[in-house]
Amino acid sequence: MTRLTRLGQLRSTQIGLALVTVASLALTACGGDSDPLSSGDGDNGGGGTIVIGSQDYYSNEIIAETYAQALEAADIEVQRDFKIGQREAYLPEIESGSIDLFPEYTGPLLQVWQPDTTARLADDVYTDLVTAAEDKGLQVLDQSPATDQDSYVVTRAFAEKWGLETIDDLTKVTDPMVFGANSEAESRPNGPKGLKDTYGVDVSFTPIEDGGGPLTVKALKDGDIQLAIIYTGDPSIKKNDLVALQDTKGLFLASHVVPVASEDLSDEAAGIINKVSAAMSPEDLVDLNTRSVDEQLPAATIAKDWLDKEGLL
Repeated sequence: MTRLTRLGQLRSTQIGLALVTVASLALTACGGDSDPLSSGDGDNGGGGTIVIGSQDYYSNEIIAETYAQALEAADIEVQRDFKIGQREAYLPEIESGSIDLFPEYTGPLLQVWQPDTTARLADDVYTDLVTAAEDKGLQVLDQSPATDQDSYVVTRAFAEKWGLETIDDLTKVTDPMVFGANSEAESRPNGPKGLKDTYGVDVSFTPIEDGGGPLTVKALKDGDIQLAIIYTGDPSIKKNDLVALQDTKGLFLASHVVPVASEDLSDEAAGIINKVSAAMSPEDLVDLNTRSVDEQLPAATIAKDWLDKEGLL
């Protein structure tokens, strides 16, 4: 081996050691007394990157995008980890701290963490969810007025004829009513028996096997049925001028949009997200979903337009 070769190897080694030393010092400076080899995942309380996730569901992705853009407008760095899948896939990542912020739904999440819960109404569900999240080392921020849950739906004409706003108001209807839904709904708690037991309303039942889809909507508009179950966030509600009746007694489990977050989420970030949640009404969520379904716009465009309209950017 020549002297030049040995000198070259020595210089390369020295440079490499120097780079390692500089990198270690940089990590120590950023992390204070923390382990310089720590990745820092989930540590956003001091201004680090906030990882935001979403379900593989267009509506949930739009909500997650509103969070991301609102934070970015405040010069907070975010990383999008969208379209992960359903709860079985993403919840372990939230619980482990790999994801810092995620739009969830109060009732369904509470039932995962507390399968024996008896809470049904919005405030009761939210209160129990706050406690359940704390037990997991997480926090839930303010729940939004926006909902995405099962609801009894009627046509606008039927609602106006009988003065219907709540499910209780169905007792005013003196004409026979037919309730249409998937066949299994006939024996479920929110089927005819549950409606009778909870609200004192009598209906007959006819099966329509499309989960509140176009066949159900057509049956409503044609007058073949007077009552159906459709999600409150479904674009078909606005498109067909349907009315979702308020469930005052908790026959359906409350399912408000709610941000689930790391305990390390900064107060500044939490405040921004709470403003987003407060501004999003049930009608807003339907509008956002409608733009996705009918206009085929990307979530980023839909979110930005809404945030602009609400003065949140």
